[in-house]
Amino acid sequence: MKKEEKTERTKQKILAAAMEEFGTNGYAGASLNNICSAGIPKGLLYHNFKNKDAIYLACVGQCFSTLTEYLRAADIGSDLQKYMDARLRFFHEHEQETRLFFETIFQPPEALCDQLTDLRQEFDQLNAELYQKILDSLKLRQGVTREEAMAYFAIMQNMFNGYFSSPACRNMSFSDRMTAHETNLTKLLDFMLYGIVERGNEK
Repeated sequence: MKKEEKTERTKQKILAAAMEEFGTNGYAGASLNNICSAGIPKGLLYHNFKNKDAIYLACVGQCFSTLTEYLRAADIGSDLQKYMDARLRFFHEHEQETRLFFETIFQPPEALCDQLTDLRQEFDQLNAELYQKILDSLKLRQGVTREEAMAYFAIMQNMFNGYFSSPACRNMSFSDRMTAHETNLTKLLDFMLYGIVERGNEK
């Protein structure tokens, strides 16, 4: 076996153990000792990854890459319901990635926020592309530009995600927050696109 292949196999073994550890306990609760308990010498771990942060970021990067590839392969087109169904299937099939995904939304390690934002760029781009496709199939209100609609989408997305890391959700379990996020995301996007009242029928 070539040295490069052996190195890559070693990294994948470490990442597999780290995905299980971070996916079960989150960043704060994860331990490098637990990762090493999967038969990985600590010296070998530090040879491949500088520290806990580096391993965590590698796991998050793998999480978003896997999710983005999964959604792109789902042939969503501009169908919002297909997109949400594909997300739910992914979260059902990938338990460890699910915890990592929502941790970056609800309670990301503060010191790693910039790196985490970079790691989710491709996923955010996929979401923006979907919203653009939906807008292309609809007639915008008079006076509303495509650029304004996209900017509004970005603002609302950040505010929506921020709500679930705010004091309003402090007493909710992590699992309940995940469920509430996905349940209400569909409604939010529907309200953004189609509004919540019928014009011309004011009381």
